[in-house]
Amino acid sequence: MILIRFPDAESKRRALGFLAGRFSFKSWSDGDMVVSASALSHLATENIPFSVEGQAPYERLISAVRNPSTAKV
Repeated sequence: MILIRFPDAESKRRALGFLAGRFSFKSWSDGDMVVSASALSHLATENIPFSVEGQAPYERLISAVRNPSTAKV
């Protein structure tokens, strides 16, 4: 999975609309998105501007199951 960023909110909105139902992805409110490598060429073909940040770190791929600070002892 590849971490990408968009130059503006409109580009991200277009990417979300294009990717939904076609490719697996994960998106965050800070503008970052993780997509499969095969989705990159399709985004470029659709003229959606983005920049590749590299391989997505493990921490960005997993979801927090629980918040350790609220765990009962």
